[in-house]
Amino acid sequence: MKQIFFWSLLFVLINIRHYAVTAQPTPYATIGQVVRTDPKINQLIPAGAKIEIVAAGFGHLEGPVWIKDSTCLLVNDTKAQTTYKWSPKTGLSTFIEHNGYTGRLPYSEEPGSNGMTVDRQGRLIICDHGDRRIAAMPLRGNGGKRTLTDQAGGKRYNSPNDIVAHPNGSLYFTDPPYGLPLKDKDPSRETAVNGVYRLSDTGMATLQISEMTLPNGLAFSPDGKLLYVTQSDSLKPLINVYPVLADGSLGKGKLFFDGATVPKLRYKEVPDGIKVDNEGNCWMAGPGGLLIISPAGKLLGRIDTGEVISNCTWGDDGRTLYIASSMFLCRIKTSVQGILPGP
Repeated sequence: MKQIFFWSLLFVLINIRHYAVTAQPTPYATIGQVVRTDPKINQLIPAGAKIEIVAAGFGHLEGPVWIKDSTCLLVNDTKAQTTYKWSPKTGLSTFIEHNGYTGRLPYSEEPGSNGMTVDRQGRLIICDHGDRRIAAMPLRGNGGKRTLTDQAGGKRYNSPNDIVAHPNGSLYFTDPPYGLPLKDKDPSRETAVNGVYRLSDTGMATLQISEMTLPNGLAFSPDGKLLYVTQSDSLKPLINVYPVLADGSLGKGKLFFDGATVPKLRYKEVPDGIKVDNEGNCWMAGPGGLLIISPAGKLLGRIDTGEVISNCTWGDDGRTLYIASSMFLCRIKTSVQGILPGP
């Protein structure tokens, strides 16, 4: 009887081991499609690439950023005031709660943190909508947020929205009114400008762009010599491009891409977050999904999740594009390598 039990147990253990070795992970659900407008897109996104849903059930996702040291993605739900962490190994977990706004009373419909990046010191840099500031938080060891700037020229910002770090040590960020309770008409506004600011490595904040109606997403060219800025204005949906001068200031801008040339498929689709790959192509959330635009300003195609897309970022080895799309966090494999933030 003992021998029968022994051999039965051994058989079970062998089969469990065989299953563990041969079983494939459960595939993610897929969504949407890749619309290929120009043959060049086939060099950027492989044929048959699927848009996978890796997490769902959010209010409004924004500001995804890949953390290389921790092999994970951080992303903000601006409505839930929560920063989530997603890892290919451990899935979704809460990273920071009650972010973006530290007041006692309800503030706005999107009081949470928005855009994020990693600076050359390895700190997480955060746009706090409700607190109307740029904050820094160490990713290693202990320590909470520290305010880097909350005003320029003695006037508080509206609600910093997106931010990028330049190799010269400067941070550049947009300041539309989307995080204010009454947005453009909010009585607490201290500046009438929806601007783009530069925070130098000495801590000085200066207004760099004032002519854009609703500046939103930001991204540098691979060499850091150009700054792309999206305008989330439904009447003038566009991308402008500005030269980054030797002293860190921005030169005269010009139109790079007119989003009005792309059919708007869903309500609230306007130019939003933007990223640039190593070949200089722009990947912009906008009308029709995530638009892929060549360095010459030609539309190559788009990634359409069927939902409004707010932003994106590359992760893993630089060839996985993570997409913040309404209630969904998605990803898609790319052939081209993206630029990962941080040192």
